[in-house]
Amino acid sequence: MKLLPRSAFGQTVMLLASLLLINQLVSYLMVTLYVLKPSYDQINDLLAKQVKVVFIDEPLGGRKRLELPDEMRKRFFEATGIEIYTEKAAMKAGLGDAIYYNYFSEELGKELGGPTEVRINEGKDFDIWIKPPMAPQYWLKVPLTGFEGARFSPLPIYLAVIGILSVLGGWLFARRLNRPLKGLQLAARKVGLGEHPERLPEDVGSSEVQAVTSAFNQMAKGVAQLEEDRALLMAGISHDLRTPLTRIRLATEMMKSDENYLKEGIVDDIEDMNAIIDQFIAYVRQDREDQAEATDVSALLEDAVSAFADRPLKTSLLYDNIPELWLRPLSIKRLIYNLLENAERYGRGEARVEGRMSADGQYLVLRVGDNGPGIPEAERVRLFQPFERGERARSTQGSGLGLAIIKKIVDSYHGQVLLGDSTLGGLQVEMRLPLSSLQKMG
Repeated sequence: MKLLPRSAFGQTVMLLASLLLINQLVSYLMVTLYVLKPSYDQINDLLAKQVKVVFIDEPLGGRKRLELPDEMRKRFFEATGIEIYTEKAAMKAGLGDAIYYNYFSEELGKELGGPTEVRINEGKDFDIWIKPPMAPQYWLKVPLTGFEGARFSPLPIYLAVIGILSVLGGWLFARRLNRPLKGLQLAARKVGLGEHPERLPEDVGSSEVQAVTSAFNQMAKGVAQLEEDRALLMAGISHDLRTPLTRIRLATEMMKSDENYLKEGIVDDIEDMNAIIDQFIAYVRQDREDQAEATDVSALLEDAVSAFADRPLKTSLLYDNIPELWLRPLSIKRLIYNLLENAERYGRGEARVEGRMSADGQYLVLRVGDNGPGIPEAERVRLFQPFERGERARSTQGSGLGLAIIKKIVDSYHGQVLLGDSTLGGLQVEMRLPLSSLQKMG
């Protein structure tokens, strides 16, 4: 399992977050060593001196210290606000709510020359409680008015806030940097599906992204122009071919009755050529004139199958309850119609059309099966290519675009075409259209 994200956006955010984390750790060490530690040492030194003054006449280390006059001691307590409590009195005065600080206890113990316990009350009144080694039966409360209403250790909070703001800023920066790439990805996907996306703005993102966007716009414009030229060429060829075919058709009508056998053959060839031209145009256009709309799929299937009601092909229709979906009706009709035409041309007179939702509810599944000879599995993938025809189809008329048109339409829905064996004994074509592509497509 890879820990690094695959997208450029995720990698950029992770890189920025890693650099900021390293920066935070270095900042923490620098502030601790060169700002907080000297400040803590000064506070320890101040507290140690005050404690020494309070207990200057207490014995420590086996010797008697200097005694201060009572008046001087009284004036000292009034000026500093320092108070002395017994253990029991200290608990009533708030010692139980104070937090033990190991660092201050060890450092102050070194200054006072014995085991010392330091607790800090960080409530409304910021007080430091000290149990000195020279009088362990007492607690000394030292008020620090300059720290009232503040936390004694703001560094973690400061670093956390700075870190969050930095990561958020990095995320916004990476998002702004990668947003044009996301639009470029979506537009490229549309071009790949034969669509023509709107021109992307070329003044967004870095200079490199702008250059790529400009090149993409030029490419998309060239592809669109190529499509238009191809459609125009096909329309011209169609027009130029249909005109002489029409004249040939009129000429056949004037043939003598004893030449009917020849007339019928010419008419059949003309119809086949017209059908081939229609398939060429359909492949080029890919139903561009068809707009997506909310559609009753069941009624659409019935309409498509009804076109073969008066034809030799015996067609049956099976469908479940299918919800109303957003699709292009003409494209679905073309799918069913082309497959039924193939079944009529290559099958043995029977076909079945099925429509249902997949078991997981994520796909619309359409199936068309016949009772013909089928297609060998080795040929199935190749037949999706334009102008490719099966061995049996080579002996009949056709352009080899039937399955290519079907696959192109299904690809426009981001779907999948599967060839298999029909329950009728012939070929079955299954088309799976994802529901995500059938939700109000533009």
